[in-house]
Amino acid sequence: MADHNELGKQGEKLAIEYLQKNGYEILEQNFVFQKAEIDIIARKEDWLIVVEVKTRTSTDYGNPEDFVDKKKIKLLVKAIDEY
Repeated sequence: MADHNELGKQGEKLAIEYLQKNGYEILEQNFVFQKAEIDIIARKEDWLIVVEVKTRTSTDYGNPEDFVDKKKIKLLVKAIDEY
């Protein structure tokens, strides 16, 4: 497996650990609907939480949040609606 894939899996693992420590129940990982993949679906109380994990070793190419554009958000919304 490519190094960037391993880095991504490590980032998701850390995100899940963080969420669980903070009282979130993990419902799904890597939920796929059409062209969209939701990295983590979690619940806390009455809230359904969608988590997109972006793991980077540096911000040389931008901040992680810069890589979640309007198109990606639309895909995530369609996927969570299906869920």
